Amino acid sequence: MKTYDYLIVGGGIVGLAAARSLQQAHPRARIALLEKEDSVARHQSGRNSGVIHAGVYYAPGSLKAQFCRAGKQEMRRYCEERDIPVEACGKLIVAVDEAETVRLHALEDRARANGIQIERMTREEARAAEPNIKAEAALLSPSTCIVDFAEVTRRMAAEFEQAGGTLVFDHEVVGGREDAQGVTLDTTRGQFSGGKAVFCAGLQADRMAQAFGAEVDFRIIPFRGEYFRVNNQPEDFVRHLIYPVPDPARPFLGVHLTRKMDGGFTVGPNAVLAMAREGYDKTDLRLRDLAASVSYPGFWRLVAANAGSALSELSASALKRLYLRRVQRYCDHIRLQDLSRYRPGIRAQAVRKDGRLVDDFLFIRTGHTLHVCNAPSPAATSSLPIGRHIAQSILG
Repeated sequence: MKTYDYLIVGGGIVGLAAARSLQQAHPRARIALLEKEDSVARHQSGRNSGVIHAGVYYAPGSLKAQFCRAGKQEMRRYCEERDIPVEACGKLIVAVDEAETVRLHALEDRARANGIQIERMTREEARAAEPNIKAEAALLSPSTCIVDFAEVTRRMAAEFEQAGGTLVFDHEVVGGREDAQGVTLDTTRGQFSGGKAVFCAGLQADRMAQAFGAEVDFRIIPFRGEYFRVNNQPEDFVRHLIYPVPDPARPFLGVHLTRKMDGGFTVGPNAVLAMAREGYDKTDLRLRDLAASVSYPGFWRLVAANAGSALSELSASALKRLYLRRVQRYCDHIRLQDLSRYRPGIRAQAVRKDGRLVDDFLFIRTGHTLHVCNAPSPAATSSLPIGRHIAQSILG
């Protein structure tokens, strides 16, 4: 058995940020990070929109709002100090009719309550800023940026290892136990013991928490987000990220047009139930994962409360033409032949038994463990302050 002071499970950006913060607080501590894949950032951290969010959408006072406000500045500074490319392109949130314009003004109020720099734009100003976009009104978030979060995660991993940390790949945690002295982890390739353990297990967060005796009143439901790359358009097709006004009838933000660090643009994501927690293709099926979703009362209550939205998401997933209609509400220059499949992602969304989404970051403690149980967007943006919060919690 290999023994460490701290064990971290999960090689995504939050796990690496936690490892970094623990290492900074205790430079001489023996710290190991365990990852079941053969490299870091293989799941949510490497399969997202790549946006450093400003914090426009989040409820004032929430952990999302607090961590995002600090995280966007820290992430930009981290990248600039290491010459990791960041593009400060800004984000335009566009309203295409009167009803959306009313919701846009409410969103502006929320952004200001969060202390976010935001600028209201008239129809003429929005059209001047983005001639290829339809808008009756818009909000400009000038501090929104894009970055390759997988590259950021790899840099964190390299620095963690250079400072004396241990990266352990191809070791899947399959169980373990906690006692008065600490924690023992059983993996597919041996045992590890530690005084404390942090679980940043993403799509397996509920299972890991339950395995170590945490009180869990939610379940992780995996939602696959499908993207398309936009072809046949000039490099300056749009200069900003383009987001629709969030629809209160839908639980997620909607299909947006995103500039990419490697050039070009994508549209997405939608949100459909994945039949495997880590199954990125439509046909991927793991019976254990599918059964966990469909046997959970909270899933069906969520579906019932969002039946129209769920049917729309499934239809758009099945028919690219219906997916395109969402984009053409604000950008009718994009045609069916312009869309080619892009790598999908899976969102690990915690859902309560009553069908409500867990709408904030969620951390659960046991005697010697801390579990990151819900960390959707803006977790990558917020990863550095989240990592510091984890370190302070586990050390306290």
